[in-house]
Amino acid sequence: MPKQKTDRGAAKRFKVTGTGRLRRRQAMRSHLLEKKPAKRTRRLAREVDVAPGDARSVKRLLGI
Repeated sequence: MPKQKTDRGAAKRFKVTGTGRLRRRQAMRSHLLEKKPAKRTRRLAREVDVAPGDARSVKRLLGI
């Protein structure tokens, strides 16, 4: 059976930590930042874990 190719779009959006957790960036931080509080902007800047319900499909896209 041939190897599964990595989805290049997914590879740019998700990363796997050393312990195997999937991380992603948060939405709502690309534009219209003037009206958003600085506290919210800082919170959105952090990476978060991929939701458990999405983890299986993300792993498949990454070829894990």
